[in-house]
Amino acid sequence: MTLPHPNTDQISLPIVLGVLGDPTRLAIVRYLASKEGVPLNCSQFLDLASKTNLSYHLAKLREAGVTRAEVVGTNRMITLRRADLDSRFPGLLDSVIAAAVDDPALPAVGGHDIEMPA
Repeated sequence: MTLPHPNTDQISLPIVLGVLGDPTRLAIVRYLASKEGVPLNCSQFLDLASKTNLSYHLAKLREAGVTRAEVVGTNRMITLRRADLDSRFPGLLDSVIAAAVDDPALPAVGGHDIEMPA
């Protein structure tokens, strides 16, 4: 079951930029981009925030159209909506992620440095 999220044509630039302005959410997006195409369990982000706070951040990303969340059994699998964002705002996601990779102020996910795929 996929949780509700906006259709591609409903994704709004001001909302996406507002959501990505939060360091925790930007760290989540940065990590999802480093694991491109691999659905990640929401528990992989527990180093960033409490469960309640993490749930809030993941919902904001999903509602803005940045991520997709699918319920698989008792797990929520999160993926980055790169194709949808690239079709709406070409180059935006790449620019944001490139800047985020080198930002030491962003929290690390799982205590690991982020290495982006080539």
